[in-house]
Amino acid sequence: MEIPMTAIEMTGTVDEHSQLRLDSSLPFSGPKRVRVIVLSTLEDEIDEISWLQAASRNTAFAFLADPVEDIYSINDGKPFNDKI
Repeated sequence: MEIPMTAIEMTGTVDEHSQLRLDSSLPFSGPKRVRVIVLSTLEDEIDEISWLQAASRNTAFAFLADPVEDIYSINDGKPFNDKI
């Protein structure tokens, strides 16, 4: 039988002993069993500038330099106004 659960999003830090330390207290008291999902950035994650530079040098996109690919002009579309 599945037990209904609620989700709480919190931040924390994993210390040098691989122990999770939350930045604040949980909104309930224990002892209580919980399930934990940890989302973390990858160690070798590439930053946006490096990714864009690599993409701009990739020969797979060389076809975009062909004038035939210029199908839009400055007169196409409508101006975007994000003011409410």
